[in-house]
Amino acid sequence: MAAGTALADFSEHPLVQAPMAGGAAGPELAAAVGEAGGLGFLAAGYKTPEAMYGEIRQLRGLNDRPFGVNLFLPQPDNADPAALRGYREQLAGEARWYETPLGDTDQGADDAFEGKLAVLLEHPVPLVSFTFGCPAPQVLERLAGLGTFTVVTVTSVPEAQQAEAAGAGAVCVQGVEAGGHHGSYEDDPELDGTGSHSALLPLLTRIKETVRLPMIASGGLMRGGQVAAVLAAGASAAQLGTAFLACPESGASPLHKRALTDPLYGRTELTRAFSGRLARGLVNRFVREHGPYAPAAYPQVHHLTAGLRKAAARVGDPQGMALWAGQGHQLARDLPAGQLVEVLAAELSVAREGMTERGVA
Repeated sequence: MAAGTALADFSEHPLVQAPMAGGAAGPELAAAVGEAGGLGFLAAGYKTPEAMYGEIRQLRGLNDRPFGVNLFLPQPDNADPAALRGYREQLAGEARWYETPLGDTDQGADDAFEGKLAVLLEHPVPLVSFTFGCPAPQVLERLAGLGTFTVVTVTSVPEAQQAEAAGAGAVCVQGVEAGGHHGSYEDDPELDGTGSHSALLPLLTRIKETVRLPMIASGGLMRGGQVAAVLAAGASAAQLGTAFLACPESGASPLHKRALTDPLYGRTELTRAFSGRLARGLVNRFVREHGPYAPAAYPQVHHLTAGLRKAAARVGDPQGMALWAGQGHQLARDLPAGQLVEVLAAELSVAREGMTERGVA
């Protein structure tokens, strides 16, 4: 790949499949999206370096389309031990109910970042994106020197400015509508419930007027018309996660997929209940009962609740699972990933034609 490769060179359509950690975004999904002309992503979060490399090799065995790999940045170990002990005590009833022990919170907060980075430096991939922070300029420079295009997830103008200063190739602009973890650099519990997190369209506009990097828009996007809107607002591509969650190639559990359009789960909420970091998911019993008391302690709470979530899935109880989803979850379509890319591309084309006719774009 040439050093001057642009974001648009990686796919036929400006459609990016989000790197959903936890098993949803694996080689099968990324391959199907890439084959249809979108850009597929592997999620390396929570995986070992060896498991990440295994998925890269598996994906390359499925097709030769460009793809990306997403890494979580190491997190500061600033969890309050007393708050963690209190939350462990609160979850004791859940452990008894699901007949599974609570997890060990002393597993480190670096998500094996250095090991994964070493693999990607030795075996370069087309794109690498980062969440929960901005890598050091030297990291971005080394990856770019190998022909890897770098993307940094941002949730504010200052974060976008930091990514630009560090040498990122592009920013993934995440609005508050997005499902899963809020990818902010700092997770400040003092801002919980204050409405300080920005919606996607105004955030895109502010960042466009501040930095010169290409933008990938992310947050609540489920239809081609919405993709047209963010492209008109200045984005170079749109990243969709929840839209691909229901696809048969997605590794999400059948319970999770069905819950997306189940009227029982009519809304989403930002919660710390499952991981200790703000993440948007469907509101279920676990979120209602434990969300208000979960401490800001990531990934310690993630490790603490891991066994509970697996046990809930094993017994078929979505009320105890982390049902990550964006605000547009009721618009999910149960389509093969390749067909969904084609439908989104067709909807995008129609929306763009309509904008042209109305003189909007």
